[in-house]
Amino acid sequence: MGAILECRELFHRYGNNPALAGVNLSIEQGGIVGLLGPNGSGKTTLIKLAMGMLQPSGGEILVDGKRPCPETRAVTAYLPDANYLSKWMRVEQQVDYYGDFFADFDRDRAVGMLSRLGIGLKQKIKALSKGNQEKLGLILTMSRRAKLYILDEPIAGVDPAARDFILETVLSNKPEDATIFLCTHLIWDVQNILTQAIFLNYGTVVLNEPVKELCEREGKNLNDIFREVFRW
Repeated sequence: MGAILECRELFHRYGNNPALAGVNLSIEQGGIVGLLGPNGSGKTTLIKLAMGMLQPSGGEILVDGKRPCPETRAVTAYLPDANYLSKWMRVEQQVDYYGDFFADFDRDRAVGMLSRLGIGLKQKIKALSKGNQEKLGLILTMSRRAKLYILDEPIAGVDPAARDFILETVLSNKPEDATIFLCTHLIWDVQNILTQAIFLNYGTVVLNEPVKELCEREGKNLNDIFREVFRW
C-alpha cells in the first residue's frame, strides 16, 4: 500500500504570518495517525490544505497521490472542528442528505448507531444536546466507506463519557485499509488508539514516529512525551 497523504516542503502563510514552514510527511494507508500539537501549531491549516479549502503558499500536498480536488474529496471523510450540521433539519433529513451527497455512505450503519444512542430520526437537530450533535456529526462521517478519515478535534468540548463513545465509534467503524488522521491536543484521551504520532509546533514537524516504538524507547506514555516536547 502506498501513501494516502504526503506533504512535500509544504508552506502556508496568512499574510506575513507563517502557519506551516516546510512540512514533510508521508502517511501510509491503514493506521490511526495523531496530528498533535498545542493550539496555533498549524494543525487545522494542514487539514484545510488537505481538503482543498486552502491553497499552499509553497510546496505541495497530495491525497491518494493527487493534489486536492473533487476526486480526492470523494475518498476523504472530513469532520471539521466546528459544528456543521443543518440545525433546522430533522436527523433523518441530515442522514438522507449525506446519502444523496456521498456515494460511499452506509445509511444502515448510520441508522444503527443512532438507534443505539437513542437519537430518533424524527428529532430536530437543534433540539439535540451539544454532545448528541457532536455524536451525530461523527456518526455521519464514520458511516462513509472512505480511504481517509480526517477528524479535526473530534473530542474537544465534550464530556469524558462522550469522548469514550467517540473513540469507540472511530475504532469500530474504521475499514481495515483506511487511514484515520486525527487532529487533537487532548493526548491523554487518544494515546491508546494511535499507531503513529506527529508532533507539530509553530508550523514544523518536531516528531513523527510509530507510537509503540516511541513509547518503548522513551519508557513513557505518549502524553508524558508530549508534555516534555512542548514544555515552556
